[in-house]
Amino acid sequence: MTGTQEDEGHTVSYSQTTLTELMIPAYANFGGKIHGGTLLSLMDKVAYVCASKHAGNYCVTVSVDNVHFLAPVEVGDLVSLMASVNYVGSSSIVVGIRVVAENVQTATVKHTNTSYFTMVAKSQEGKKTVVPPLILESVEDIRRFASALRRRRLRSYMTERMDEYKSHFVVNDETRAFLENERCTIRLES
Repeated sequence: MTGTQEDEGHTVSYSQTTLTELMIPAYANFGGKIHGGTLLSLMDKVAYVCASKHAGNYCVTVSVDNVHFLAPVEVGDLVSLMASVNYVGSSSIVVGIRVVAENVQTATVKHTNTSYFTMVAKSQEGKKTVVPPLILESVEDIRRFASALRRRRLRSYMTERMDEYKSHFVVNDETRAFLENERCTIRLES
């Protein structure tokens, strides 16, 4: 990668990807709404295309953050998944995905969710490989990069705290008080 644009990196717009698909009855659950798993599969697909284009290599999904379904998707909706590289590490790429559903008969559009997929670039030998830097050209690009970095650091911090909590967990008066107003009953055998 000497003497090419890849040395400098790629802009966010270089790999931006939109995937649009009509929601058909085969994608519906028993309630008549589109399966969340179908939407997750489409998100994974658009994240792969976006990350692979930026990396110039095969990419695999290593984590997914913030999958909150804000509104149901209906059969007949036209779903668009818009993906952008928000952050790059040495071999990792965070792809932000915005999902919208459009009822083409009524022209109503609803935001159904936003998610963040962390992808890792792999070489042909299956080893992690370095990805090009990300060229930030707008305040929005900078905000997204900084937000992704903050999410990454917060996730690391929370993982450490939860590991510590689990390794020192005991059922005592403090635990019982913590769970007092929750919908559970403690029945430990003595």
